[in-house]
Amino acid sequence: QVQLVESGGGSVQAGGSLRLSCAASGNTNSINYMAWFRQAPGKEREGVAVIYLSSDGTLHADSVKGRFTISRDNSKNTIYLQMNSLKPEDAALYYCAGGFRYDRSWTDESRYAYWGQGTQVTVSS
Repeated sequence: QVQLVESGGGSVQAGGSLRLSCAASGNTNSINYMAWFRQAPGKEREGVAVIYLSSDGTLHADSVKGRFTISRDNSKNTIYLQMNSLKPEDAALYYCAGGFRYDRSWTDESRYAYWGQGTQVTVSS
C-alpha cells in the first residue's frame, strides 16, 4: 500500500502562484508514476500533469502548459505542482495519484491505484 498526502492548497488572486506538495509513504517502490488531477464543482476529474519516476519524464495537460510544472524530490518521496499565472478556472480540489500500469492514457483515472484526500485551490478574479 501507498499513502499519499497533499498540502499547499489555499486562496489566491488571479495571476498568483501556489505550490502543491504530495508526500508518498509506504511501499513507494511499487509505483511507476505520480500525477496531479483536479475536480471543479459540477465537472469531471481531469488529469493535470504526470511524472514518471524512473526517468523524470513529465506530461502536462494543454490547459496548464506553460503555467504549471510538475516535479519531484526523490529524497523526500514528494512531488510538487508549481502553479503560476493562476486563473479562476484553475480553482478545484487537487488530488495526487500514483500508479504502476501502462495500459491506458495517463489521464485515465482507472490507471491509478492510489489517491490522496485532495487539497483545495481557490482563485479569485
